[in-house]
Amino acid sequence: MLLAATPDDPFCATSIGIRETLKAATAPAHRALDECLGQFDLTTIAHYRRFLQASAAALLPLEQALERAGVAGLVDDWAERRRSEAIRADVAALHGSIAPVALSMPALDRPSVLGALYVLEGSRLGASYLLRVVAASADPRARGATRYLRHGAGKGLWRSFLGQLAQEPVTSSNQVRMIASAREVFAVFAMAMASA
Repeated sequence: MLLAATPDDPFCATSIGIRETLKAATAPAHRALDECLGQFDLTTIAHYRRFLQASAAALLPLEQALERAGVAGLVDDWAERRRSEAIRADVAALHGSIAPVALSMPALDRPSVLGALYVLEGSRLGASYLLRVVAASADPRARGATRYLRHGAGKGLWRSFLGQLAQEPVTSSNQVRMIASAREVFAVFAMAMASA
């Protein structure tokens, strides 16, 4: 797992906005996940199925942890953002199976929920690129199993999340927890992808 932020972390004492702070603090974890994603040729059904199974293995327990932490009370449109059903449907359409990873994350508080959401909501940007790759597949089964990658398209969910994040009062302690949570979510996805 990736290291958590500490009070001595250079990203904890910054005058830039929380979005930029999270982006800078998670850049190495983001790069590591991108490297794991590079092992998949999403135009082939076998690789695309493995990608979806790995994504689901990470996403399902993370969304459950967020729900246990009361995310619906923090984000009004959580039901619209939730992607568990979409990815389950895609995996089932490709006759795959899901083995959710066991999370070692502590109980999530408000800053930790926001840090986790930063990664999950930000992944919608990457999903739009991956959707274009899958759309180029010669296999109609792959092209037809894109509920997860298309989820929320055109609804401005990333933008609205960033708006909420920008309004959040962030103390240095809260920032530490946001960063640690975001890094942990990246690590969960990277672990799932690496073991796919």
